[in-house]
Amino acid sequence: MIKLGNLEKFYESGAGRTYVLRQINVEVKEGEFVTIMGPSGAGKTTLLSILGMLDGAWNGEYWLYDNPVHELKVKHRNELHKRYIGFVFQQYHLLDDLTVYENLDIPLSYRNVKRSERAAIVADSLDRFHIVGKKDLYPGQLSGGQQQLVAVARAVITNPKLILADEPTGNLHTTQGREIMELFKRLNAEGTTIIQVTHSEANAAYGNRIINLLDGWVVDSKK
Repeated sequence: MIKLGNLEKFYESGAGRTYVLRQINVEVKEGEFVTIMGPSGAGKTTLLSILGMLDGAWNGEYWLYDNPVHELKVKHRNELHKRYIGFVFQQYHLLDDLTVYENLDIPLSYRNVKRSERAAIVADSLDRFHIVGKKDLYPGQLSGGQQQLVAVARAVITNPKLILADEPTGNLHTTQGREIMELFKRLNAEGTTIIQVTHSEANAAYGNRIINLLDGWVVDSKK
């Protein structure tokens, strides 16, 4: 499903190049649940952003379902993202001028789902995440944990083939965090590929493989 070949990310400065990622060679098979771990500054979020096609300034090869992402223009990368990927951002990235309902509706509209079908899907999602009472509120009226729940709901509402999650339970209390991880586990069992970044050993235990990063290098990949 995913194949990375000698992928690198660096910044140029007066002192030369500062590398964020170095020679990343990773394969992820469809249906895997992969965890990326490592200390702060290891390159975890950067790698996830590249996989999600949110960062286009890198070198190397990235293949997604036989699509050569490294050769595609921004428009085509965006189309791939919409077709296959659900992304859970660490900082939520909800649209502040839209209600919770509207934030959940937007990904469905991008996929040209009919309005009547969208209404039913959003209603199910609001119920699933216990946020029915928040549907008419704006992100600024929600707590961090509530925004996190909406962000996860938005990422999974289109039943994406690939979920990329950056610290998906970071702002949730223990019970909510466990519910989100159990949801990911169920989605994975149904065939969804999941790649998460986390510092939590408990969250990592839900996956079937851990990739450890250190200073931009893959130092270990184990099941």
